[in-house]
Amino acid sequence: MMTTILLTLVIVGLAVVLLGVKIFFVRGGRFPNTHIHDNAEMRKRGITCARDKEFYK
Repeated sequence: MMTTILLTLVIVGLAVVLLGVKIFFVRGGRFPNTHIHDNAEMRKRGITCARDKEFYK
């Protein structure tokens, strides 16, 4: 049982480190902005965020 828990913790820790390589090891690194309202191509096509429609009307 303890082996399974330790293996799980190692796998989860490795996944976090690998997902955050750019954030942890690159100066000024940050997660990419994936919001629709910040994407020029989406705005050009008229695609908007559902949150904007709900809260700002």
